[in-house]
Amino acid sequence: MPAVILSARALLFDMDGTLVNSDAVVERCWRGWAERNGLDPDEAMKVVHGRQGHLSMAILLPDRPMEQNLAENRQMLAEETADVEGVVAVPGAAALLAAAERLPRALVTSADEALARVRMGAAGLPLPELLVTAESVGASKPDPEGFLKAAAALGFAPEDCVVFEDSEAGIAAGRAAGMQVVGVGPRAAAHGPTVQVADLTRVLVEPQADGAIRLWIS
Repeated sequence: MPAVILSARALLFDMDGTLVNSDAVVERCWRGWAERNGLDPDEAMKVVHGRQGHLSMAILLPDRPMEQNLAENRQMLAEETADVEGVVAVPGAAALLAAAERLPRALVTSADEALARVRMGAAGLPLPELLVTAESVGASKPDPEGFLKAAAALGFAPEDCVVFEDSEAGIAAGRAAGMQVVGVGPRAAAHGPTVQVADLTRVLVEPQADGAIRLWIS
């Protein structure tokens, strides 16, 4: 396949499934939750990626009070933060973040800040200075608020940003923000990213003299 070249001025990274493979933890926590609530775990796993937990619960149990979802989400976050077994970097993530170290970039995740710090640390990945976490937004992905906040904080128009995402909700959020989206991993292909890669070893960052960023994607 010939290389695809994208141009940007800022890079916005999702965390889970994009930089960090945390599927083992997510599966353990959410399958247990689904079983306790009489749901099919396989069907639940189709919903939970990319969203804040209480919103996934609301989709799966639409008649339940949101207060209960919020309370259980706090418990779920505590469980996930304490569990790092099997959390590893996505192939190519360390090299990509190292190449982008001096470039405008942000982490935009549906995790809260504590979970983001724990998972990035467990995967051995550096955190960008700008974090847009669950506490930073009023609306979770697929709403574009998080990506738009990151672009504004970095001082760039949405169309100058490239998003790296793996989930349906995250890709929809990036597209709704008016940004190009690099879909990462097998979940991404079905959801209409600008371009899709198996992992981040397929992405080469090339800073330009005028401050632009060229992404070579193979």
